[in-house]
Amino acid sequence: MCGIVGVAGRSVVKNVDLLQRMRETLTHRGPDDAGLWWSEDSTVGLAMRRLSIIDLSPSGHQPMLDHDGEFVIVFNGEIYNYKDLREELESKGHSFKTSSDTEVILEAYREWQTECIKHLNGMFAVALFDIRRKRLFLARDRAGEKPLFYLHARNRLWFGSELKSVLADNSVDRKLDFTSLNYYLTFGYVPGEMCILENFRKLPPAHAMTYDIENDALSVWQYWELPEPGAQEKFGDEELVQELEWLLDDSVRRQLVADVPVGIMLSGGLDSSLVTAIASRVSTEKVKTFTVTFPGFGTFNEAPYARIVADYFGTEHTELEAGAVQPEIMVDLARQFDEPIGDSSMIPSFLISRLIRRYATVALGGDGGDELFGGYLHYSMILKSARRRPFLPASFRNIAGIPVERFLPPGFPYRDRILLRLSTEPHYLVRSGSYFDTRTIKRLLPDRKLFVSDSDKSLSNTFRRYDSKYSALCQAMSVDFLNYLPSDVLVKVDRASMLASLETRAPFLDHRLIEFAFRKVPDRLKVTPDARKILLRQLAQKLLPRDLDVNRKQGLSVPLGDWFKKDWGKFMTDILLDDAQSLFDRKIIKKLASLQYHGVFNYQRLFALTVFELWRKEYGISI
Repeated sequence: MCGIVGVAGRSVVKNVDLLQRMRETLTHRGPDDAGLWWSEDSTVGLAMRRLSIIDLSPSGHQPMLDHDGEFVIVFNGEIYNYKDLREELESKGHSFKTSSDTEVILEAYREWQTECIKHLNGMFAVALFDIRRKRLFLARDRAGEKPLFYLHARNRLWFGSELKSVLADNSVDRKLDFTSLNYYLTFGYVPGEMCILENFRKLPPAHAMTYDIENDALSVWQYWELPEPGAQEKFGDEELVQELEWLLDDSVRRQLVADVPVGIMLSGGLDSSLVTAIASRVSTEKVKTFTVTFPGFGTFNEAPYARIVADYFGTEHTELEAGAVQPEIMVDLARQFDEPIGDSSMIPSFLISRLIRRYATVALGGDGGDELFGGYLHYSMILKSARRRPFLPASFRNIAGIPVERFLPPGFPYRDRILLRLSTEPHYLVRSGSYFDTRTIKRLLPDRKLFVSDSDKSLSNTFRRYDSKYSALCQAMSVDFLNYLPSDVLVKVDRASMLASLETRAPFLDHRLIEFAFRKVPDRLKVTPDARKILLRQLAQKLLPRDLDVNRKQGLSVPLGDWFKKDWGKFMTDILLDDAQSLFDRKIIKKLASLQYHGVFNYQRLFALTVFELWRKEYGISI
């Protein structure tokens, strides 16, 4: 795991210290080693910070040049099939000097050029400079586990694993992107290639890019797509369970490979418990499992469930007590999360990462299981809504939704569920977890230039995979996989774990498992109006202890509502009502806070606004 940065253009970079400044903003991503490379003409520079996982020797140092001096690479992530690829490339006449997966990418590029990316199974953000062609090649993994930001301006390209690395160049503008702000207020994250800063972009998951330096030309393309649902009733239940078990077995086996201690984030939930079960079966060493607890908040204590799994499989289990959590932690997290996200589970994600790092350098988790196999409650709600929608004419839904938005305040019980059933397509597929509706956003932003009106067209363009030929469930799960997963869940996991210098891996996000879930598994084995993750539960019946409650859905979360009644509420409202805060209407803030104190659930909304304001202050972002 590493942090990578680079700068490239036709003109000489006169400030050669720039690249080092960019690199050092990422020390937390790679405390073990650092490297830097400049082209002979000082027009292209690549740098990295390294967290040593595979091949701990100096031979794994980056930036790495190939043995002919034609290519140079910086790489963040892990290639899980690198040994297989190495054997294939050796059979084609390639030779290797190291045992690292980084050199395998270099030789794969020599063999297949930019098509090499299709051969990689792993999580990665890659930047490779083809010296002879004067072409920079960048690519990101299929699910979007590893981040990559870039800025193309003034005949130059900057890129980095985190936005802060590019912002180390004081010459770049830091202006708020208004469209991204509106999406953030709606969903609590900035989706797709958009970035919270104007002119910046994220390379989307499953995309690659070349930068032709001499012509200052960018070319971006998608190298992999989420498969369309196939003939979903072609396979029997038992056949699908067996294939799922084999795929998960192979993925976990590959992801346990490391030259440093490896552990598992075990919540006691279905996904992480299955990863633990497989790991206990395939690992050559005793499996280490970790659970974090929050004393005094029983409903958020996953320890009893995790203990059942750990005892059953005989793991070396550690229960980590988070202790008292002060609201000032939000300042550190807002600094780390280059683009703000409103997901308060960033807090336990960081706490458990920091605690696990005392014992291990790599941790496997269950991320992706919900999006692939139907774990979210709103999937059942969407199925129920889809059944009733034909009986509610569009004209009625449009009219009925107006008084609900106007007279029921955000956070009011069942408000979102009612709006979900009344909203137009594709809103009802993507707004199930929204923070603010359009009307509230308009009131929240007193400066009217900040408000960007929404529409069905803009939503369907941004949230890809909306297509009426698919079932409502297929559409909703595709939308979540392509947007919520990479823009919220995986951002949260990457930034929180990397702040603790911990590498996290997600066996469910092996692209073979992704393709299996979307192409082969029928809706009825994912979600019904009353059940979820049906196929995973069938596998659980084979592998997990009988006394484990796999039907509950807690997830990694904190008792933010209870905390709000104490120091957290005052901390957040003080920031949002401060005289220096001019972005959000204070009357709306006061109303949201007042409603929260009177039993209406607005703490997540206030959390999202506070994170945004802390982030804006930290990075000096102008409107």
